[in-house]
Amino acid sequence: MAVGLAGPAVGAYLVQRRISLLGDGIGHVALTGVALGTMAGTALGLANQDALAVPGAMFTALVGALIVDRMQSRGRVAADVALALMFYGGAAAGVVLFDIGGGDHETFEAALFGSLGDISTATAIATAIGAAIVIALAFGFRRILFAATHDPEFARASGIPAGALTTWLSVAAAVVITLAMQAVGLVLVGGLMIVPVAIAQLHAGSFVTTMRRACLYGGGVAAVGAALTIHWDIESGGLIVVGAVLLYATVALVKSRTSARRLAPGAPDRPTIEQERSAA
Repeated sequence: MAVGLAGPAVGAYLVQRRISLLGDGIGHVALTGVALGTMAGTALGLANQDALAVPGAMFTALVGALIVDRMQSRGRVAADVALALMFYGGAAAGVVLFDIGGGDHETFEAALFGSLGDISTATAIATAIGAAIVIALAFGFRRILFAATHDPEFARASGIPAGALTTWLSVAAAVVITLAMQAVGLVLVGGLMIVPVAIAQLHAGSFVTTMRRACLYGGGVAAVGAALTIHWDIESGGLIVVGAVLLYATVALVKSRTSARRLAPGAPDRPTIEQERSAA
């Protein structure tokens, strides 16, 4: 639930900035960190060779996010090209390094698709704390963050440090993705960050309302997916993201039918603004 609440809080800004696939790109880069962490654990002779997998994923995710942010800010490559480089380069390097290091394929699969059964109490607490910090910052600085992502040029002219704020968003996305690695999986965490935002945009009237409802949707589908994982032998990440997509389809269908009824012949006309004010 912590990951489900924090993911859309950051994802709302990524959608506003038109880099919805940043989460997927960072997730693929984090695979390289998982492989490097496993290799380091083996080289150091640790009893648990996977002990450094999460720190390795965090490190490479942060580095990848900062590199893409720098490439975009300097205008060297387009956003889609930078994300494509992260997608393919990160995934390919992770697979190659994992095979070279002789890591356990179960560890690699758990990093890809999540494994709730492997999460310790300490990891759960750390995830909750990290998610709370991300949520607090995302909502606490929503005005300047929205300005920096919606219109960076206007933000700079107004004295808002748009560059520093967009860099923070990239770092926050990397943190959320790493926190969600064991619960949702690096391949699917992008869906948990973006799909709830897409659902909220179907019926929310403002950016703040979109953020709030997206977080509720994200926490809800995460809770339901985790509950179903207890009863079904299915990876949690798949259940959570499938639930989010099904919820989006349901809300979109209801909205389309409601709009069709309003536009149907014989339907009562909607009151004008002047009529609503008079009634009020």
